[in-house]
Amino acid sequence: MAQRVQEENLRAIFGLKLRQYREQQELSTQDLAKRSGLSASYINEIEKGKKYPKADKIMSLANALEVDYDEMVSLKLGKQLEQLSDLLKSNALHEMPLELFGIKTSDLIGLMGNDPAKFSALLQTLLEVARNYDVQVEQFLLAALRSYQELNNNYFEGLEKEAQIFLEKHAWTELPTIPYEKLKKLLTNKHNYEIIETNFEKQPDLQAFRSVFVPNTEDTPKLFINDELLPNQKAFVLGRELGYCILELEKRALTSSWIKVESFDQVLNNFKASYFSGAILMNRFTLVRKLQNFFNQQNWEPEKLLKMIEYFDTTPETFTHRLTQILPHYFGIDQLFFLRFHNKPETQQYKLSKELHLSQLHNPHRVNPSEHYCRRWVTITLLQELAKMNIHEAGKKPLIDIQRSKFYGTDNEYLCISFARPLALNSDINSCITLGLLYNKTLKKNITFANNLDVKTRVVNESCERCPIADCEERAADPFISQQENKQTKREEALQQFLTNHQK
Repeated sequence: MAQRVQEENLRAIFGLKLRQYREQQELSTQDLAKRSGLSASYINEIEKGKKYPKADKIMSLANALEVDYDEMVSLKLGKQLEQLSDLLKSNALHEMPLELFGIKTSDLIGLMGNDPAKFSALLQTLLEVARNYDVQVEQFLLAALRSYQELNNNYFEGLEKEAQIFLEKHAWTELPTIPYEKLKKLLTNKHNYEIIETNFEKQPDLQAFRSVFVPNTEDTPKLFINDELLPNQKAFVLGRELGYCILELEKRALTSSWIKVESFDQVLNNFKASYFSGAILMNRFTLVRKLQNFFNQQNWEPEKLLKMIEYFDTTPETFTHRLTQILPHYFGIDQLFFLRFHNKPETQQYKLSKELHLSQLHNPHRVNPSEHYCRRWVTITLLQELAKMNIHEAGKKPLIDIQRSKFYGTDNEYLCISFARPLALNSDINSCITLGLLYNKTLKKNITFANNLDVKTRVVNESCERCPIADCEERAADPFISQQENKQTKREEALQQFLTNHQK
């Protein structure tokens, strides 16, 4: 792999240099072909980074361009293309999961070759933006994964089939879900795992992790699982381990949440293993039948939805995330978003910790951390309600609510279903999951209670700073961004009017 990457980089750098020298002398590929004795098509392949010429042909090109041989084969691209040179030498291009989006590295190198100076300037701009916003490699790779999920409507038939084969093999297709003990026994007996439940008392810095994996300990991998987890959360962790084993995924993270992302393969494999876990714990065919019955109700009945979650013995977050995979494929509801917010009850700060948007970037979405998310969202109102409860009361069962959210100034309206409860490993932090479904013909056809007028409707916005609603009693900050945008709009209108008046 490393050798292949190095060869691609050498071809790319040589091709860029050849084109640079040719254009400096204002030669076409045909002109250079005549001078060097090589074909124009071959020169074109070299410049695109697809071929690297042998020494005698490099000498012919060097003589034709009146450039020293050593200069031709050097890895220096010159100041104008310095950013491209650094990018190629760092192998950053090969860390990007371009193949997931149908792009080959050679395609990108070819794009560079069309106008390397402009491409270099664009690259410099992107790098500067990344630095200014402190975008880390981990964030980039996780963003790439989200794009991959969104591109496929978060439904992967290959993983679903693997999960179905697994369930059929063990005669578990009729079970509501697979109990933790069955999964533990399978991992121990079949895959030679040693599973150790611990609260990481001697390593307090690890207490926030759901699990820690220790590979190849005398041919017996060890999985340390946090015993503070609920049984269904432990089952999901074991289901993910089975995903790693059955799907033969080698590159992986050693902890349940990321400390450091080393490659996109780690990110993608973690996603695949987690997807597999959700698919075996919530059989898609059983889930679809139950959802059809629930959606056919005339009225919104939250207790029935909670009973469905209890039937699968899962958490609201795992259940809701599974819906983002099932709804697009089986119900045609592919205009949706998934959000997870965290809040410390003693504060009015609400942090968006996870998001997924299918088909488009929906309202709401992540805004600047200094902004105040709209207090009219069902997400925020549930977290505010949860903050007023004592810990014992809050931990009994999740709060659940529904809202039709009309986003101010747009045609977008969403049916939002939210669940809020304290985190299992940190009861000092409350979490709220929201599934937002675009209110359109498909939704109204598939979810009967979505048409019920008893479902409360509220006009909302993304944040207080962006919202011009004058009579909002819930406002937590002045609408200075909205005011700036309004001021800019008036300036543009005034300028246009001025130009129109003086062009007559």
